[in-house]
Amino acid sequence: MDLSNIKSNTKRKSQKRVGRGGKRGFSSGHGTKGQKGRAGASVKPGFRGGDNRLWQLFPKSRGASKKPGNARPHMKHRFFMLKHDKPAAINLYDLNNLKDGQEITPKTLKELGLIYSVKNGVKILSGGDLKKKLVFSGLKISKIAQEKILKSGGVIK
Repeated sequence: MDLSNIKSNTKRKSQKRVGRGGKRGFSSGHGTKGQKGRAGASVKPGFRGGDNRLWQLFPKSRGASKKPGNARPHMKHRFFMLKHDKPAAINLYDLNNLKDGQEITPKTLKELGLIYSVKNGVKILSGGDLKKKLVFSGLKISKIAQEKILKSGGVIK
């Protein structure tokens, strides 16, 4: 004896078929009236009785218009251009390890490994104090950082 010879002791029961007349009554298990009581009717997933589907209510992510098949949000929507390319930020206290009089440009900061990319520019922020006299060129500098650089004897070109 093996698995191919084994048979069930219980007889198979056919599935209940409703909505075809006979002894199942008027509504045949579909309830009375309404959209789901009609023949061939079904409510699609996400349907909210004619209101917007839940995923249509929320703003789409940036760049949705560039991907095929995605709905494009309106240009003046408050979340349309939420993410902007920001310059690489570096604080003043990170520059205290450099030599006095050294010129600081985006290129030199990248070579020193203080920033990853110069694609969107570099901005010097006012975190900490500057104890060196440095020469800054080709950088964006915050107002407070500018004051601290000039106070320490540095030069901004």
